Amino acid sequence: MPDSRSLISHLDVPTVDKRIALFTGAYNHVVDGVALTLNRLVSYLEAGDVPVHVFAPSIENPPIEHAGTMTEVPSIPMQGRPEYRVSMGMGPNAIEILDRFKPTLVHIATPDVLGLEALIYARIRKIPVVASYHTHFGSYLEYYGLSWAERMMWSYLRKFYSKCEHLYVPSRSMADVLAEHGIHEGVELWPRGVDIQLFEPGMRSMQWRREQGFADDDIVISFVSRLVVEKGLDIFADVMNRLKADGLSVRCMVVGEGPARAMIEDEVSGAVFLGHLKGFDLARAYASSDVFLFPSETETFGNVTLESMASGVPAVCADATGSRSLVLDGKTGFLAPPRDVDAFTERVRQLVCDADLRRRMSIASRAEAETYSWRLILGRINAFYDRVLTERAAS
Repeated sequence: MPDSRSLISHLDVPTVDKRIALFTGAYNHVVDGVALTLNRLVSYLEAGDVPVHVFAPSIENPPIEHAGTMTEVPSIPMQGRPEYRVSMGMGPNAIEILDRFKPTLVHIATPDVLGLEALIYARIRKIPVVASYHTHFGSYLEYYGLSWAERMMWSYLRKFYSKCEHLYVPSRSMADVLAEHGIHEGVELWPRGVDIQLFEPGMRSMQWRREQGFADDDIVISFVSRLVVEKGLDIFADVMNRLKADGLSVRCMVVGEGPARAMIEDEVSGAVFLGHLKGFDLARAYASSDVFLFPSETETFGNVTLESMASGVPAVCADATGSRSLVLDGKTGFLAPPRDVDAFTERVRQLVCDADLRRRMSIASRAEAETYSWRLILGRINAFYDRVLTERAAS
């Protein structure tokens, strides 16, 4: 499997007829890394004259103005997380729409009921199938009292992905986890990208910091994500409170919305909550902080970590899947054992107390992030598509 550092390599295969049917559990009804990545992929493909038709759940007045053509599929709110939708399959019109579209490749982003029906459709019609792995399902089970289902989940995923020509994973560490559970055939590395023109250190604004109530000598520690418990919000709160108790001049900046906002508001005094930001506003917030603290151990990649690195902000993250493939421990930031508050606190303290260390890690973070430009990343998966279709045509 190619190394994640070798993003500039190009898979030299001939141009083939591509008509992509994309099936996903998140596309426009919730703002998360999966939806944003897939919308960017569809925009890239259609700009290259590759037809794409997306099948996904939706809601009335969705928060994302989606890219490309999308057919809404039946869905219900997820139990315990009603902002997410659970697909209930294709629905009565999807097969007719698919047949008219005539896909030459099926891409499944979520192995749910919709994904399973898409897999069956493709196999009956002898259409090649690829999949991408966006959610580390095993790490979420514990948070929702479903650890008992882990064995069944891995059994299902092994069978599902064995029917796919390729499985695109976002990080080498995630590929290693899948291999431990018997999923290794056809695995290809497809990291996420970052807009290095938007997210860059020059977006830092002292005036903006002052407008948010930060003093010039405050060390601003940022957290950017959906505000849900599985992102390690309790660890973040504990670290901030310990640093404040030690008399350090630290302030907390939280970007994002979610059901756990009230919890973090209660636990961290003096925090600045900016809500959901995007584009210029988000880039300015990243670059105007000093340390990015992200204790989540549920990431398959970590888009927010990469955005902080591109912004020149050293990151302190959990030594877990996703983050350990992005953060070069001791060079661009630090990794800490998951849920080890002492370790997280000590690593953040090092950065808070050493301005020169922050400066060196800022420069190294930006340099590392520049190897993840979206143009290279999206070109990579397009070439993977070509390879699958070329091999199928030759068989």
